[in-house]
Amino acid sequence: MNEQEFQSKLAELMGEISTLPATERQKLEKLAVETRQRHERLKQTVSGLQESLDYLRLSIKYLVFDLEATRRENGYLRKMLEETSGNNE
Repeated sequence: MNEQEFQSKLAELMGEISTLPATERQKLEKLAVETRQRHERLKQTVSGLQESLDYLRLSIKYLVFDLEATRRENGYLRKMLEETSGNNE
């Protein structure tokens, strides 16, 4: 169920609730409002998690790039050391 469907169904539910007697209506309206609030909090939580995942993915890409660069530099320096030690002998 997407956001539009959820809002549509909730509005439909609120319309149905408004036709009930006042004693029953208050209790169900309160539950519907709480449901809407929980849904909003859930959307915010999911959005925050998505942002955290995006940041984590980017951080991992930077770390992999740095690791590859360090390996290349390490190989280059080892080669230089081997050449230097080979020339001294």
